[in-house]
Amino acid sequence: MIEYTPKEMMVIAAARKIKNFDIVFCGTGISILAAMAAKDIHAPQSIIFFETGAVDSVLEELPLAVSDPRVMHNASNYCSLAETFAFMQNRNTGKNIIGIIGAAQIDQYGNLNSTCIGDYKKPRVRLPGSGGACDVASFVGRTIIFMKLEKRKFVEKVDYITSPGWLSCPDGREKAGLIADGPTCVVTDMGIMGFDKDSKEMYLTYFYPGIDPLEIKQNIGFDIDVLRAKEIEPPLRTELKALREKSDPERLILE
Repeated sequence: MIEYTPKEMMVIAAARKIKNFDIVFCGTGISILAAMAAKDIHAPQSIIFFETGAVDSVLEELPLAVSDPRVMHNASNYCSLAETFAFMQNRNTGKNIIGIIGAAQIDQYGNLNSTCIGDYKKPRVRLPGSGGACDVASFVGRTIIFMKLEKRKFVEKVDYITSPGWLSCPDGREKAGLIADGPTCVVTDMGIMGFDKDSKEMYLTYFYPGIDPLEIKQNIGFDIDVLRAKEIEPPLRTELKALREKSDPERLILE
């Protein structure tokens, strides 16, 4: 039995969703690591690009942020911020992009809140806000969401919709004029959630080895179907080797 941490399982689970020739728009932190791990493990021809303008960089070291100069190393193209978002928001190119984002709260339709906790005008906590996450959630073809599994994060109704998921009904995005595709999965430290094809409500698709699906259900603030869930394949030795020795050898994110 190979030992691994929940964070390593999260990164590898997200990386498995990225295939060769996918275009990955990722933010700071674990999102960058998942995109790098995919390139290092099984999708060397996937393309990573950043809102700061670097396209298809040679990431020899793990950048600590999208503004880290290392994201510019040997990039195939350097764009302005406006050009980067224009590419993402283009209806023809945007549908071929995977966005990786996170937030403080998420509801059963995948709507995200990274703006405030409590009333917007008098919040208990003021959060950083959208950054580029609203644009990603609105315009790219597929979205992978990273979240720690806690009741305070998985709530029945988010305090503020910073980034739209499926909004509140199956055709909510279409009615709002957004690209039809929305969030595809939520990667947590205990399992992975998907969204029902018809209702667009969140359900448990995979649980990690050693985790009881009922334990996952108890850590969510709304009712969720766990009966369809299967145990995910644990990290392979080759996946862990690439992740630990090439993607993040200094354990800047994995710690």
